Amino acid sequence: MHRSLLLLSLLSLLLGGCATTTLRGTGDLGLIIERADGSVLIVESTHQQTLARIEGLGDLSHASVVYSRDERYAYVFGRDGALTKVDMLGHKIVGRVMQSGNSIGGAISQDGRLVAVANYEPGGVKVFDADTLELLADIPAAYGDGKFSKVVGLEDTTDNRFAFSLYDAGEIWVMDLRDARNPVIEKFRNIGRQPYDALVSMDGRHYIAGLFGEDGLALLDLWRPERGVQRILDNYGRGEQPLPVYKMPHLEGWALSEEHAYLPAIGRHEVLIVDRHNWKEAGRVAVHGQPVFAMARPDGRQLWVNFAHPHNDTVQVIDTVTHQVIATLKPGKAVLHMEFTPRGEHIWLSARDDNRVDIYDTRTLQHLGSLPVRNPSGIFFTARAHRIGL
Repeated sequence: MHRSLLLLSLLSLLLGGCATTTLRGTGDLGLIIERADGSVLIVESTHQQTLARIEGLGDLSHASVVYSRDERYAYVFGRDGALTKVDMLGHKIVGRVMQSGNSIGGAISQDGRLVAVANYEPGGVKVFDADTLELLADIPAAYGDGKFSKVVGLEDTTDNRFAFSLYDAGEIWVMDLRDARNPVIEKFRNIGRQPYDALVSMDGRHYIAGLFGEDGLALLDLWRPERGVQRILDNYGRGEQPLPVYKMPHLEGWALSEEHAYLPAIGRHEVLIVDRHNWKEAGRVAVHGQPVFAMARPDGRQLWVNFAHPHNDTVQVIDTVTHQVIATLKPGKAVLHMEFTPRGEHIWLSARDDNRVDIYDTRTLQHLGSLPVRNPSGIFFTARAHRIGL
């Protein structure tokens, strides 16, 4: 009898302990980059609050983030070549590797097993096991006579493939990693001068690379790669002198609605509109400055645009039905990045020089609140885990 009572007491204690354990999901979490301090904030969008600060991530001056498919882990790509794995629930670094001398971002495979990193130095792509950060493949971006190119616009697509561009070589490569230790690479040459960034459509079909060295973009249909690369918006700046470019536009952000793609024009105060049925120009929207990000709300109804210096205190909202600017906002100094909550009811904006992140209601366009953040840049919510090309 004494033993039975002891066992019951122990069981009661265990069950009592389980009852007090706080469990939470990951679907409303995100990371904010504190670019000057080498740190990140773990935030929660439901109650618009900061949960933790994690330090020791190195140079985050051009950092980006992808997530494991369960949203538990974030992979942070630092400019100094570091790949850092962060536990979103444990609030700690669980893996870190210095994989190059200068990195410009990365992507995670469709099945979540592989993390690929784009490198400026020495030039190429490295592929890591998502669980262990073991190096599985090293693909130098070699071209010409022993030269190596900076790699930009690295995007995940379907069937565990990645597409990326060679800035110096003017090429697009598609890398099949179904056998991660033996990559199969298809190369498309002479796609245009100096591809600087790229996006992949939401279905993983189209890869679009912007060109810095000439007016136009390069389009590759990943379902029909035998057709080669198609030039779109060729010579869109014809007859006009381009303005000095103070910050390169970013294409990754899914500026796509059902019918149109919206792309920032280099050296111009315009957002270009492309008909997605034939990939021809369908119009332009005059905006406040040189656009950096043109990001579509998840439902595609609005486009939010931020700008390069000296207009980087401003954000404009475009209605994608009328193609009219419906609001001009002044959130703060140096708005570097924007991120919609998963269903798009709110948008978070980083105001780097004001050391805060502002939150707006996308329906009313009203300011809802702010979070203090040290020199914020990129904002990345965990919902990205379930989207191709982010």
